Amino acid sequence: MSNRYAIVLAAGKGTRMKSKLYKVLHPVLGKPMVQHVVDQLKPLGLEDIITVVGFGAEKVQEQLGDTAQFVVQEEQLGTGHAVQQAEKYLGGKQGTTIVVCGDTPLLTEETIQAALDHHESEQAAVTILTAVADDPTGYGRIVRDDSGQVNKIVEHKDATPAEQAIQEINTGTFCFDNEMLFAALQQVSNDNSQGEYYLPDVIQIAQEQKQKVAAFLTDNFDETIGVNDRVALAKAEVLMKKRVNEHHMRNGVTIIDPANTYIGVDVEIAADVVIEPGTVLKGNTKVEADAIIGPHSEVNDSHIGEGTVVRHSLANESYIGKRVQIGPFAHIRPAADIGNDVKIGNFVEIKKAKVDNNSKVSHLSYIGDAEIGSGVNVGCGTITVNYDGKNKFKTFIEDDAFIGCNANLIAPVRIGKGALIAAGSTIHEDVPGNALSIGRAKQVNKEEYAKKYK
Repeated sequence: MSNRYAIVLAAGKGTRMKSKLYKVLHPVLGKPMVQHVVDQLKPLGLEDIITVVGFGAEKVQEQLGDTAQFVVQEEQLGTGHAVQQAEKYLGGKQGTTIVVCGDTPLLTEETIQAALDHHESEQAAVTILTAVADDPTGYGRIVRDDSGQVNKIVEHKDATPAEQAIQEINTGTFCFDNEMLFAALQQVSNDNSQGEYYLPDVIQIAQEQKQKVAAFLTDNFDETIGVNDRVALAKAEVLMKKRVNEHHMRNGVTIIDPANTYIGVDVEIAADVVIEPGTVLKGNTKVEADAIIGPHSEVNDSHIGEGTVVRHSLANESYIGKRVQIGPFAHIRPAADIGNDVKIGNFVEIKKAKVDNNSKVSHLSYIGDAEIGSGVNVGCGTITVNYDGKNKFKTFIEDDAFIGCNANLIAPVRIGKGALIAAGSTIHEDVPGNALSIGRAKQVNKEEYAKKYK
């Protein structure tokens, strides 16, 4: 196998998106389109991945980081001109270069690999990735000769009626002999209505030089679509969602209503997990076996342990252990660390807090900037008062403590092991282990006062 390189075209402004966001940064299933493309290229062991950027270059570089090298196309002078910018990295190198558009998020590693392998086995100068479209309107048609070899690509507007009937189309992805590519680009002219240098002109140059032009026909048209506007973006979202959901279902995940379930491409889900309707799983989320998520729950960048149930709730950037009951209507905010066999009930908010094994925060409580030991019961309406208007402070509740309803724990404060906090107390000093602490005003009853008041 020869050396292999990739050029990702990501310099177009994308005016049809009608957006201030650079086109290739529009997300599909929660990930920018250009990131999808680069992520499919990375496993292929390529020597270099060169991303050609232009409008919004800094944002693309920030997104891709060190996963690619970058060249800037200062002027938008066509696809041939864009590829030519990569010559400073790839010029003079032997091997195969694949050119991929940054707005083709559905293209898969397997198809790219197959196209490269076909190109090299055919010993071609150029290989065009093609597909069969039910409606090829607007696409360049692949015209083959009687022996099945590629004769030419005809743009839709230039095609005869017979050529317009051809359903095999040019997807815009090409494999090239690298040395031939950059030599041919020197010969490409901008003598056309747009005054631009077109990459497909390299094909004609190769044919004039009697070099072989091949085509690799993929059997999945959907993965080759480019996204140029919001309509195509929505279509790509639907197709990607279907692909991801089917992948999980084939691996043993029950998705009750796939059409109304949204799972990001980087989410990991074990077998025998049940996903209820309306669920959204995003980012680097991992769900262990036998968990039940939903209905109508959102989990982002979080770990969900084996056998845990999350109903009508939100979890973000947190760790949730095994056999935990979350919700309904709980909010697990970033940096929460929830142990095993814990209950986080309805209308409970947990933020930057650790809740150890077998503890319960059953309802209507706020636990922020806190460490809760094991076997703790936190009563209804408890608040860890963590903010004084300038600084955040921490609350410590040790093992087996019992916090009565409507308790305010004014941080910094420590509740000792096995301590009892009376309902309605405001606690602002440490409580020793096994002590009962009562911090509430003395009750006063004024006889017959209600009649006077009324």
